[in-house]
Amino acid sequence: MAENAAFSFLLTHILLVSALFFRHSFAASRSVDWPFTTTVFDVSASIQGTRQVLSFDPQSFQEVPTITQTTTTTTSSFSVSVHPRSALHRPTHKDYKALTLSRLARDSARLNFIRLNIEFAINGFNTSHLRPEKTTTVFRPEDFQSPLTSGVRMGSGEYFSRLGVGRPAKDYYMVVDTGSDVSWLQCLACTDCYQQSDPIFDPSKSSSYRSLPCGSPECQALQDKACRAGQCLYEVSYGDGSFTVGNFATETLTFGSSGSANNVAIGCGHDNEGLFVASAGLLGLGGGPLSLTSQLKATSFSYCLVDRDSSASSTLEFNAALPGGSVTAQLLRNPRVRTYRYVDFTGISVGGHSLNLPESLFAVDEAGHGGVIVDSGTAVTRLNSQAYDSLRDAFRSMTQHLPRSGGISIFDTCYDLSAYRKVAIPEVAFLFPGGKKLALPAKNTIVPVDESGTVCLAFAATDFPISIIGNVQQQGTRVSYDMANSVIGFAPHNC
Repeated sequence: MAENAAFSFLLTHILLVSALFFRHSFAASRSVDWPFTTTVFDVSASIQGTRQVLSFDPQSFQEVPTITQTTTTTTSSFSVSVHPRSALHRPTHKDYKALTLSRLARDSARLNFIRLNIEFAINGFNTSHLRPEKTTTVFRPEDFQSPLTSGVRMGSGEYFSRLGVGRPAKDYYMVVDTGSDVSWLQCLACTDCYQQSDPIFDPSKSSSYRSLPCGSPECQALQDKACRAGQCLYEVSYGDGSFTVGNFATETLTFGSSGSANNVAIGCGHDNEGLFVASAGLLGLGGGPLSLTSQLKATSFSYCLVDRDSSASSTLEFNAALPGGSVTAQLLRNPRVRTYRYVDFTGISVGGHSLNLPESLFAVDEAGHGGVIVDSGTAVTRLNSQAYDSLRDAFRSMTQHLPRSGGISIFDTCYDLSAYRKVAIPEVAFLFPGGKKLALPAKNTIVPVDESGTVCLAFAATDFPISIIGNVQQQGTRVSYDMANSVIGFAPHNC
C-alpha cells in the first residue's frame, strides 16, 4: 500500500514537472504569457463551403421574395429591397486551389494599384485643387440603400451592389470599391466590352442621360481626361491592367425603393477591358470629389460584406446611423491622398496579448507615406513587414500543436486541418486608441485554400509603408464611415 502511494506521488511529481517545463518552454517560444485567448474555426463548414462554391448551379439560383429593411437616421427612415443574385457566373477554375491562386494574383495587382495611386498622389500630382465648384445639383439628406452581394459567384473576390441607372431605371450589378472615386458602367455602343450578367446600358434609352462638357467642374476634376467635339472623355486604369474609357456624363441613380439621385457624374464606358467579370461597372466610394459619397453629400455610409463563398447578401447604406455596439476609431485624412480613408490604428493582439510594436509603425508621416487604410477591394490584409513578422511569429508559436502545410502564393503560414472537424486558434484582434479592440472571428483569421482542409493565415507582408485592412477581415462586420464626425465604426454580426 505504501509502495503504491509512493509510486503515485512520484508519478504525479514527474507529470507536474513535465507540465511546468512544457508550459515554460512554450511560453518562452512565443514570448507571451500563458494562457492565451482562442476562437473556434469550423473546418467541416469551411470544406463544405469550398465545394459548394464550385458546384453551384447559377440556373438553380432563384430570386427570393422582397425583404424590407428599415434604417433610422436623424432625418428619415427608408426601406430597401434586398436582392440575391439571379444571373450568376460559376467560376471556371478546375478546383478551389486554382480559384484561390487566381484571387491572390488579382489581390497582388490590387496592392500595386493602390501603391501606384498613393505614390502618384504624393510625388507626381497634387489633386487638391481639382475639387469641383459648387453646382446646381442638390441632393436631399436622405438615406440611400442598395443590396450588397459577394462577387465570388461572378468569378472574382470583389463585392457587388444592385443599383438602378437611368430613367426609367434599369438595375445593374456594380463593383463596390472604397478605393476608387470614379463610378462608371459599360455603355452601348461598345468598341470593346467584356461580358456582363445584365444587358449593357444604352444611354439613348434614358431620358436623364446628359454628356458633360469639357469645361464642366466634374470634367476638370478627372485625373485622366480628354475632349472630343466639346464632350468630356474619361479614362480610369487599374493595377491589374484593367481599364475603362468613354464619355463622362450625368445620370440618375436609383437605390432600390429608398430613393434616387439626379445628375450624378458617372463614366459611360465604351472601351472596357479587364477582370470586372459579370459586373456592369464600378461604384467609387472613395474620399475624392467625384466619388459617389461626395456627390451625394452623404454624411455617412456603411456596408457589410458577406462571406465571399456564400450566396447571401447584405446592404450598402448611405446616411444611416452608426449601429449600437460599434467599435469606433477616428477616421484620418492624408492631406496628400484624397481617395483612401485612413484609420487611427495602434496595434494588433494575438491570443489576447498585444504585439510589441511601436504605434509609429501605423502612422502617416509628414510626406504622406504610411498609415492604415480600410479597403473593400483588397482581399487579404497587408501589413508592413515588421508588423506582419511579429503577427506571424506569435500565431505560429501558439499553433505548434497543429500540423503545418507548405505555403501558397503570398501565404507563408498554412496548416493541414483535414483530420479536424473544429479547431481552436489564437484570437487575432485590431487595436485602436482608448483600449478599443476589434476581435476577428476565426474564419476572418485563417481561410481555406483548397477543398481538402488546408488553411492559411489570411495576412501578408508588404514592403510598402502603408498597411491595408482587407475584405476577408471585414466579412460579417458592418463597417460604417461617419464622415461628418470623422469616425469609423465596426459592428460585428450586423449584416
